[in-house]
Order: sequence, then C-alpha cells, then structure tokens
Amino acid sequence: MNLPADLKYTKEHEWIKLEGNIATIGVTEFAQSELGDIAWLEMPTVGDETRIGETFGTIEAVKTVEDLYAPLSGKISEINPGLLDSPEFVNDDPYGKGWIVKIEFSDETEIAKLLSADDYAGLIE
Repeated sequence: MNLPADLKYTKEHEWIKLEGNIATIGVTEFAQSELGDIAWLEMPTVGDETRIGETFGTIEAVKTVEDLYAPLSGKISEINPGLLDSPEFVNDDPYGKGWIVKIEFSDETEIAKLLSADDYAGLIE
C-alpha cells in the first residue's frame, strides 16, 4: 500500500499535503481501492467555508456513496476540475491527478490532529 511519508492522513481515509497555509486534500489509495471504481464526485464551490470534521462533498463509486470530511477548517481555494470529466483519476492516481480540493486553512493547531503515515498504516492494517 502506497502511503507517502510527506503527507498527513485522517481516520476518514483522506490525505493532506501541506504547503504554507494551503492543504491539498484527496482520498487515500486504501480508500479508493475499498470504494471501487469512482463514478462521480460532488465537490464544494470555491469560497465555501469548511469546518474540521464536517462534510464538504461526496464521492460516488459503483457500489456506494461516501461523504468527504474536511480535515481542516478554512476556505475552499480550488477544486480539481479534471475530476468533473474524469473521476477515475481518483482510482488511477490518488496522490497526484486524483486530488479533490485545496483548502486555505485558518487554524494551524488543527494540524496536530492529523495522522502520520505510520499512524495511518496502523489504522488500516
């Protein structure tokens, strides 16, 4: 299972790449393999506010629909437009072309609540 060590993770199977005050969010390789073929994503609008732990969208696979949860509070600064036409990027390249949103986060103390790659590995084993 691919778990890049430079990323943070959540118990809800999302990954977070921190760059300054911007967090890029996607679902982990484990999550996409459990979901199966991704058919559609409901994403927020740029400018929407997020609160840690609250739903910001949904991901629909052939077998199920799951909520996406904000790992950090802040404002949606970008969505991945490529997923609108090619949701399969989440399956094919979850840590690259399959990113979902970028959040301009507002509370750096929330970062401490995120999991390391090792912590997340322990969760899914």
